[in-house]
Amino acid sequence: MRKSVYIAEKPSVAQEFAKALKLNVKKKDGYLESEEAVVTWCIGHLVTMSYPEVYDENLKRWRLETLPFLPKKFLYEVIPAVKKQFETVKRILTRDDVDTIYVCTDSGREGEYIYRLVEQMCGENVKQKLRKRVWIDSQTEEEILRGIKEAKDLSIYDNLSASAYLRAKEDYLMGINFSRLLTLKYGNSISNYRHTKFTVISVGRVMTCVLGMVVRREREIRSFVKTPFYRVLSTLNLGELNFEGEWKAVKGSKYFESFDLYKENGFKMRKKAEELIEYLNDEDPLMAQVVSITKKKEKKNPPLLYNLAELQNECAKKFKISPDETLRIVQELYEKKLVTYPRTDARVLSTAVAKEISKNLNGLSKYEMAKPYLSDILSFGSHKGLEKTRYVNDKQITDHYAIIPTGQGLSTLQSISAIAKQVYDTIVRRFLSIFYPPAIYQKVSIVTKIKEEQFFSNFKVLAEEGYLKVTEISQMKKETESEGNTSDMGLFSVIQQLKKGSILPVNALTIKEGETSPPKRYNSGSIILAMENAGQLIEDEELRAQIKGSGIGTSATRAEILKKLLGIKYLSLNKKTQIIIPTLLGEMIYDVVENSIRSLLNPELTASWEKGLTYVAEGDITPEEYMVKLENFIKSRTQGVLGLNNQYKLRSCYDAAAQFYKKGK
Repeated sequence: MRKSVYIAEKPSVAQEFAKALKLNVKKKDGYLESEEAVVTWCIGHLVTMSYPEVYDENLKRWRLETLPFLPKKFLYEVIPAVKKQFETVKRILTRDDVDTIYVCTDSGREGEYIYRLVEQMCGENVKQKLRKRVWIDSQTEEEILRGIKEAKDLSIYDNLSASAYLRAKEDYLMGINFSRLLTLKYGNSISNYRHTKFTVISVGRVMTCVLGMVVRREREIRSFVKTPFYRVLSTLNLGELNFEGEWKAVKGSKYFESFDLYKENGFKMRKKAEELIEYLNDEDPLMAQVVSITKKKEKKNPPLLYNLAELQNECAKKFKISPDETLRIVQELYEKKLVTYPRTDARVLSTAVAKEISKNLNGLSKYEMAKPYLSDILSFGSHKGLEKTRYVNDKQITDHYAIIPTGQGLSTLQSISAIAKQVYDTIVRRFLSIFYPPAIYQKVSIVTKIKEEQFFSNFKVLAEEGYLKVTEISQMKKETESEGNTSDMGLFSVIQQLKKGSILPVNALTIKEGETSPPKRYNSGSIILAMENAGQLIEDEELRAQIKGSGIGTSATRAEILKKLLGIKYLSLNKKTQIIIPTLLGEMIYDVVENSIRSLLNPELTASWEKGLTYVAEGDITPEEYMVKLENFIKSRTQGVLGLNNQYKLRSCYDAAAQFYKKGK
């Protein structure tokens, strides 16, 4: 009897496929088998690229004259630790009674690569069989069966496979060539300075760029000089209540466009602020006239759904956990069928999913927290027209849509950690919020005048909580409500009674000293967002959605890159605050790269390499074209470094950084 093989990435996923297919399997060593099918798995990567010494024994020793190392044909080998499982998989894939292979590794570039390497090492026999690619967005039984039913010929994913191979070759070639090159050229200068035996300089296409982002930020903070400035505030009397106004040097002011200003709302010198108060205090009693009152409503829509980067940033802020830990948790939630595929860049849903969204909502009716919100959503009827909203956009989805709850697997919640439950709750709340109306704020802006000088007061209160009812981020409510002078409804209602031309007593004119703030350090969440946006940390989520292109690394790799930089001690993480800073070694590595292969520190260039891989995956450029550019880049940068003689000049750079790492600093 002819059999089908289902090959997954992990044993747990393989078991889910066997369950979904209702196979009566017998458990064997490294696989499951029934009368009609075999289900096996890879345990992650089974095959890897060979080290240079496999090509030539002489390449084991690091020497400048052997660089650049650019093999014409790349060699691969089975990873020794998983050789037994590889042999099992190979035996199954090459069996005579197997005629169809369903590739069920993770639905993404890396999952594709894992399987293709295995197939490559199994020989041509496997390629003669019918190979079909299963592409799924969650591990629910329904989605697994859909993925199998709609599985396409593996060849349709050849471009994705090509981009996966290129990504690996690129990281391999840049890592090996530039790490050897810079270690041989500059390793001694670092060792001598640090009084260590030797130093290996570890360089990576994405890793070095991220190091650069953190070091540059730290140096911006160090070089920042605080500038004091002085604002003038009025305290206006309104019956039993008071409110503040902020002076601004707008047109008509005697200080309009004056060189004495720091900005239009403050002076560089305290003396000038005192002069203004003295000038205004001429009148007795001191009164202010209401020049204008502007009332308007402001809508704040529910945010877009989570992709991995947004979720990692949120979890770093809310729960103080690292991106690596967030990915581990959300992967566990995915494998327990609770949420959809985690390694996604998309923050919207597909039209097809939107039309079936009732299934997700109905499933959540068994989740206690969600019940009152589901009742609201049912009364709104908002789930019916979801595909017409901004939360659904097929053009913004590449491999997978946003992370949402499946509505299934709820019985497994008892078996997960408390923090994993909180992460799940966060995903559910974000999902439910998109079915709610916007939060509505009432805003009142008042301009008052003393002599010809104008004071500005802004008030903002939450009129209708809308989606904020679900998100339960009380801190966010407090922050938004307190924009302007107050969130006190009593004062707000009195202020709304004011009319243009009203005269108000001025209780006091005061000076408020402020000072400019340095840039913020990255935390483990904001660095992931900055990587997603090619080195720009954009706080505004609407703006992030608009400019989104290719970032540095991918959703699947960013947490791992950060973990590696921490592991090799180029960066340091405060686990309590999740703040990231460089180490002295990290800064020295930065200085070496800055003075040798500066382009490796350029986020835009690093993002353009990632964009190039996307072009290969989409069939816009050929792997050969990409490889030519990559080899030329490595050749030219290697030649450039070989021609440098600047090792001793770096000592002054090391000295400049080291002063911040002396004991007690």
